[in-house]
Amino acid sequence: MPVDQLIPGKTYLLFSHTKKKQRQNQPLLHAIMQNKITLIDYECLEHDDGQRIIGFGFFAGIVGAHNGMMAYGNRTGLYKLDRVYRQKSLRELIHSYFGLRLPDVKIAITGSGRVAHGILEIMNLMGIHEVEPDEYLKRRFSYPVYTQLKGADLYRNKTDGSYSREEFHENPDRYECKFLPYISQTDILMNGIYWDKNAPRLFEKEDIAGENFIIQTIADISDDPGGSIPINLGDQTLEDPVYGVDKMTMQKTAPYLPGSIDIIAVGNLPNELPRDASRYFGEQLIKYVLDDLVKGGNEIIERATITVNGHLTKYFEYLREYAEGK
Repeated sequence: MPVDQLIPGKTYLLFSHTKKKQRQNQPLLHAIMQNKITLIDYECLEHDDGQRIIGFGFFAGIVGAHNGMMAYGNRTGLYKLDRVYRQKSLRELIHSYFGLRLPDVKIAITGSGRVAHGILEIMNLMGIHEVEPDEYLKRRFSYPVYTQLKGADLYRNKTDGSYSREEFHENPDRYECKFLPYISQTDILMNGIYWDKNAPRLFEKEDIAGENFIIQTIADISDDPGGSIPINLGDQTLEDPVYGVDKMTMQKTAPYLPGSIDIIAVGNLPNELPRDASRYFGEQLIKYVLDDLVKGGNEIIERATITVNGHLTKYFEYLREYAEGK
């Protein structure tokens, strides 16, 4: 939402992208408070167990996975995929995979939420076989494969080696990442994990210069610049979604160059399938939110309300200094 178009005193439902104190949207939240606006954030609408109610994650996963496979094909020249936005619908996109023959590629998928579900949909539609993480690490295959790495596969407590989802989300600094063995067995990385600034990264910048780092294409669908993928150097556009990162200098380059890794990092991936994504989003909104919203709200809506008349609610008091620009 452009700051200069905010209407004072109104109630807004939108993705503010402020709950993680995203620096680029600090002026937006500050202006919302200054203009005495009530803000309900779609991202914060959650069931009692913390599961998101609505969002575009599934379609971000679909488009991001397709673009990752497209970029690898462009780099290697072994197959060719067209752009998603040239298809009228998801159904047409599926038809474009008929007869697609892929090389013996190995793909690591991180995450277990909506984004990951979208990635898995594309893997299955392309006929890529799933293998267990331990089998994935042992050998190459004579056909394309993927493995899905969830929380317990990726993180362990520094003290006792255990994993607790609840503890990890509350105290991610207590954990270390277990992804490094996969950098020598993976051609394409599809990243769909939620990242917190205190959480360990999948790898560090210095790791990519090693001979054992064979990943050539990274679709960072979660898209946190400098986050779980430390060589995510910022967003590209839908029109031009791929850039390279030089393995020695860590500088952004053109894609598909020798000595570089291709990165797909786009913040509005679902816009490549606007009809399907919008219909899905609207159906979820109508099913779970709209009726109660019209009737005056409920606990779910209350927990997703960041400000009321410009004042932070109790659920988002932790944003105080960030919102005030300190």
